[in-house]
Amino acid sequence: MPYNKEVYSTLYYKEPGPKLDKESPFESMMERFRFSAEILKLEDGMFNYLSNPVKQVTVSIPVEMDNGRLEVFEGYRVIHTNILGPSKGGLRFAPDVNIDEVKALASWMTWKCAVVNVPFGGAKGGIRCNPRELSARELERITRRFTASMLEVFGPDLDIPAPDMGTNEHTMAWIMDTYSMHARKTVTPVVTGKPPIIGGSLGRREATGRGVVTVTLAAMNKLGISPINAKVVIQGFGNVGSISAKLMYEQGARIVGISDISGGYYNPDGIDIPSAIEYSAGNRNSLEGFTGADTVTNEELLELDCDVLIPAAKEDQISRKNAHKIKARIISEGANGPVTANADSLLEDMGVLVIPDILANAGGVTVSYFEWVQDRQGYFWTEERVNRRLNRMMRQAFQLVYDVKEQYNVTLRQAAYIYAIKKVSETLKLRGIYA
Repeated sequence: MPYNKEVYSTLYYKEPGPKLDKESPFESMMERFRFSAEILKLEDGMFNYLSNPVKQVTVSIPVEMDNGRLEVFEGYRVIHTNILGPSKGGLRFAPDVNIDEVKALASWMTWKCAVVNVPFGGAKGGIRCNPRELSARELERITRRFTASMLEVFGPDLDIPAPDMGTNEHTMAWIMDTYSMHARKTVTPVVTGKPPIIGGSLGRREATGRGVVTVTLAAMNKLGISPINAKVVIQGFGNVGSISAKLMYEQGARIVGISDISGGYYNPDGIDIPSAIEYSAGNRNSLEGFTGADTVTNEELLELDCDVLIPAAKEDQISRKNAHKIKARIISEGANGPVTANADSLLEDMGVLVIPDILANAGGVTVSYFEWVQDRQGYFWTEERVNRRLNRMMRQAFQLVYDVKEQYNVTLRQAAYIYAIKKVSETLKLRGIYA
């Protein structure tokens, strides 16, 4: 039955109030989940099953620091589901990471894998620490001790970590080596996002940004927007943001705004993205002092006049407080959760097409899947083949979700959740509940 906004208004389209003025990532994800489950008329038991992680692990990580002092860090790994296959998700190092955030991100991974038809379940991990304040040796000791605590959780057929905020290829190499030492053999598919020399896939570093651009171009095509001279604003200039900027620039788009932690940079005539990337790389990965544009705040950057806005920084950047100031026709979520659930209805009423995070930034997990496949086969693909297969899968996923949007008369975000929840719940029904 087509979606009717009147029928579901009490469930999803809520007036601003204390509960939704400030949402945790988990609450924001659950708002979208509840709405889509209602449309699918999901049974209470299935709803409860898919609302809760199948496993949550919290460990203490004692580490001897470089100065000889003993420090104890806290680590988490949450497996949301393993219905479609082994669970998959990143590992982040951050001082504010917590179990609530990790639970939300693990859930997102379930839906993200389902949307792009990758045979993985969802997981996420985190260690509460500040990697900027730790030496390489301290980071290695933390990573290896955490991995040793997760030997019964991690595994090529169980749970497969990947890089996330505060971690990188080298972190994954430490995990792989620690796991392999205990297994008494080299186990490359236990993690993805590794350096290519030890089993990583070509094209992995660029995959998330490339996926963002692929679905963004597909959405622009639906709205009749040519990429040539289209005005694009990108918040965040890390891996995802800079690659998205580079690829959109190569498509002929005019990148009028970029930003990083140092602030925003605006040039209505377009920013020379290759120069910005070169400047950032030579300035300790910072745009601070960049002279190719005028400075604006990160908040002002989001409100610039543009055709496409790609928030590729952190969660909760667009909420009820600023959603009405957005001028973009398309928002493509390069980051996880940059738009809060309480802003969704405002953006819909304004006619903004939002490409949800579980679709837009799924290029990373797609090429992680490719890496896992290549490791299992012991046969590696060219970067051209990786990119070609990634583009095909992302375009197919966008069209599948767009078809659901048309069928139910809902937003792209709601359609993505409907598609993913239906896929996972139907798989669970076929497998049954072991008792």
